[in-house]
Amino acid sequence: MGSSTIILDTRMGKVRGVDHGEVKEFLGLRYGLSTAGKRRFLPPVMAPKWNTTFDATQHPNQAMQPIKSQSIWPPVAGKVSEDCLFLNIVTPTTQDTPRPVLFWIHGGAFVSGSANEYDGSVLAAQGDVVVVTVNFRLGVLGFLDLSAEGPEYRHSASNGVLDIILALQWVRDNIQDYGGDPANVTLSGESSGGTLVLSLLAAPVADTLYHKAIAHSATCVFRQPSDRADALAKRLKVERSKFMAALLSLTGEEIVGLNIPAGVCIDGSVISRSSLNAIAERGAAGVPLMTGTNLREGTLYTNGDDASQAHYPSFNTGLAKEMLLGCDPHHYLAALDEAYPGLSDGKRHELIWTDMFRRICLLAAESATGAGTGGWLYRFDLPANLPQFQKLGATHSAEMAFTFNSFATPERDYKVYHDWRDPTVRQVAKVWSDTIIRFARTGQPNGGDLPHWPRYEDRQRHCLIINRDFKVQSDPDKLHRGLWQRGGNAK
Repeated sequence: MGSSTIILDTRMGKVRGVDHGEVKEFLGLRYGLSTAGKRRFLPPVMAPKWNTTFDATQHPNQAMQPIKSQSIWPPVAGKVSEDCLFLNIVTPTTQDTPRPVLFWIHGGAFVSGSANEYDGSVLAAQGDVVVVTVNFRLGVLGFLDLSAEGPEYRHSASNGVLDIILALQWVRDNIQDYGGDPANVTLSGESSGGTLVLSLLAAPVADTLYHKAIAHSATCVFRQPSDRADALAKRLKVERSKFMAALLSLTGEEIVGLNIPAGVCIDGSVISRSSLNAIAERGAAGVPLMTGTNLREGTLYTNGDDASQAHYPSFNTGLAKEMLLGCDPHHYLAALDEAYPGLSDGKRHELIWTDMFRRICLLAAESATGAGTGGWLYRFDLPANLPQFQKLGATHSAEMAFTFNSFATPERDYKVYHDWRDPTVRQVAKVWSDTIIRFARTGQPNGGDLPHWPRYEDRQRHCLIINRDFKVQSDPDKLHRGLWQRGGNAK
């Protein structure tokens, strides 16, 4: 069946979308005013209603980010711009009983990525759910602490988080027009998107805007903000007193060119405490959490090679410190070498990356179970089987095509490491995506073709292993938990 346009009457005004038959797609809906020009570094502002028919048939702007000159992946639709506060909606129908909403936050180390990479049409049709993907400010524009530069910038370290919260408020107010249920919203995201999911759990202003959470390969917020103004003033070759004016005078491309790492922090106003503390403090008033990692997360960063790289030693220390939530990592690093004699530099780097994501997701799941809402932990083990990716195994982000069941529509694939022609790949994707849908609908993952998947707790430590089949294993992280304990944390 071909596609046609559809006109929808909404609270915001008339919207033109695309009717694909099984699903309706509304792309580039503006939830916030432009953050360019005088609004740079300021909190987002909700977009007003529109008077003419809003064209939602094309992918919107992506956030400002480095432009990849070469990539093995197809280009992503939408130009980069500081005017990036848009979201995309895919829905089975705008009629009938409102259905669960899966709200997706993309990854990309807080400096790259886009909602436009993700196609929610299979999930929408397969599970009768509404899928929302969101663009938000990245890098310096979304996460630079400028609170010392004046009260108007007091939230600047969390601007990217505030963007997402504004999008959630937009969903609360408008998603019913698109067939969604504002009382059944599931936060979900991968990598830095998963970290943002866990960070939103610690943002009180967002507490009423979602009802479940899924965090793939996430870390958690625990750091305090850091003032980089002095260092940036030196880089810009201006006096400290003229730093803010100089920063505002730069183009978006020049700001991206500063190449400054970004991330979330406990700013004290938007994010009030660490993710783990928030889960514990909220207790039964919190939300169910499904979280997990991939067996060989780190091969994405080593390309599966054993060879050494100049940046590995310092990077290893930083990653291990992140894993241990700021604690001294040297005992852990020594324990890792003891556990794996003759470890190559590449393999060590891979394992540290993998442990960083793994330990934090384990702690988050355990904390959610302890809080009473329930935490479920998985590990994705199915190795890549496309020839060019076989040495990566089950690498970071490889489960995304399974989460969105991209193999059902291979002509629309974006990033895949597995061969859609393999019937086992298609079956695993169907079972896993059904699990995602079930959790979004009910707040627990069990049913369908899954074996019974208990909550993760500190006795049996049940974990769902996703491979050519699905099985539940008790404490698959026993060895590495011992290494983490050597790092000074008893988990």
